[in-house]
Amino acid sequence: MSYTALYRKWRPSNFDEVKGQDHIVTTLKNQIKNDRIGHAYLFCGTRGTGKTSVAKILAKAVNCSHPVDGNPCGECEVCRAVAAGASMNVIEIDAASNNGVDNIREIKEEVAYSPTQGRFKVYIIDEVHMLSIGAFNALLKTLEEPPAYVIFILATTEAHKIPITILSRCQRYDFRRISIETISDRLSELMDAEGITADEKALRYVAKAADGSMRDALSLLDQCLAFYMGQELKYENVLDVLGAVDNDVFSDFFRGIVQGDAIGLIHKLEKIIIDGRDLSQFVSDFTWYLRNLMLLQSSTDASDVLEMSEENLRILKEDASLTDLNGVMRYIRVFSELSGQLKNSSQKRVMVEVALIKLTRPSMEKSLDSVLDRIKVLERQMETGLEAAAKSIASGATAYTGNGANEQTGVLSAQNTAVKESKPARSEDITAVIQNWRTICNGLSRSLKPIIERYTTKANGGGNKLQLIYDDLTYYSIVSQPDNIEEIKQVIADKTGLDMEIEVIRIENGADASQDYDTLDDLCRMKIEEEDF
Repeated sequence: MSYTALYRKWRPSNFDEVKGQDHIVTTLKNQIKNDRIGHAYLFCGTRGTGKTSVAKILAKAVNCSHPVDGNPCGECEVCRAVAAGASMNVIEIDAASNNGVDNIREIKEEVAYSPTQGRFKVYIIDEVHMLSIGAFNALLKTLEEPPAYVIFILATTEAHKIPITILSRCQRYDFRRISIETISDRLSELMDAEGITADEKALRYVAKAADGSMRDALSLLDQCLAFYMGQELKYENVLDVLGAVDNDVFSDFFRGIVQGDAIGLIHKLEKIIIDGRDLSQFVSDFTWYLRNLMLLQSSTDASDVLEMSEENLRILKEDASLTDLNGVMRYIRVFSELSGQLKNSSQKRVMVEVALIKLTRPSMEKSLDSVLDRIKVLERQMETGLEAAAKSIASGATAYTGNGANEQTGVLSAQNTAVKESKPARSEDITAVIQNWRTICNGLSRSLKPIIERYTTKANGGGNKLQLIYDDLTYYSIVSQPDNIEEIKQVIADKTGLDMEIEVIRIENGADASQDYDTLDDLCRMKIEEEDF
């Protein structure tokens, strides 16, 4: 006898064996028990969630001679015929290959004949969204008013492609993705039934890789068992077969990204490729790892929803402490974009290497979160002192500006960090600084300059104080950092020789500041008269 795949061998034979779809199973069982069976059903949901299986169970149950609590008995002649695919009253149609008007006309002609066995004639139309517009129109009348002995069960993965006229004539049931816990428990039951020893961690990884699909989980498990036939299925075996990577490797990658170790990351990627790991799977799993980091940083209760061991949770918490939420979200964005690019790329390795280098070089991006990452790099450099910053510059930490010149990526030069002898600023000096602000901003670092140019300002009556006003919390948070204020003061001192006090103010978003504060553009275009102090 030929081998039967696990997903076919263990296909549910009654409603109680259907996992993860209790909301649908309960409704259908109640309809059968109370004889309130509908004439048209629409089963929607992603692949492998049980649509076709439930349709066949429903076809058996409505025709079963001795139903038990809404379930088919599985022993009568009708149940056995449906299970064997030999019933003349249960017709399965693949709409992907039978999608024309003529195919629907054949159905309309067949429904005129009553069932030869049982109460109902059941049509199961799979992938119904593949029907042509003409076929849908031909089906409308029959679907709305079929003979009393006819039931239509339509199944699809893309309900949005079905005309509203069809949807309105059906009872719609949405099949949910099956949870990792539910799939894992089901796999464990099947392994016991098959007499195979399997590691719980291995089964949970298979369940995770299935992405909510029970059929995919069984297919992946079948693949792993075939490779390690006669052996205990371990976690490492599953990783080998599926081309996946362990969490320890993800942790190493993440630490390398935070540390900016591009060469080290390239070497780690080389090892993954040599080990035969699939790069698309690696990107998907690493994105999931970053998602767990994001959840852990977003909430103190996130550890309760993360499905992992205590050891992995401990490592995850250590990694989460290395950067902030904005940094992790930038990593997720880059890898999400990479995942889409890999689908049509013939150079997957190159694309992954580019993404890794991009993550270690925030200066390559122009987004706000990359700017925040660059500021964090600066803060770490400033904590280690001027010597460390000088070493960074000497090692080539420069960025090409596009016009042939090299500019430091956020690191103040040694000559600018030296405190010069400066004289206190006066009211007229503040006016002069504002009127020449564009020139002064050119002396700021690349990470700070574009942000500083977005402010509203006014010369305060205190005499030597320059106010920078923001209605955006993010910009305010960046500029108000002591290091950034000192950089602004230093640039003004270098350009003008003035010791000017800087005050950063935030107003509520949407508040009208025009009466209290003059905008930069206004102040730059007009001569500001000194106020009477």
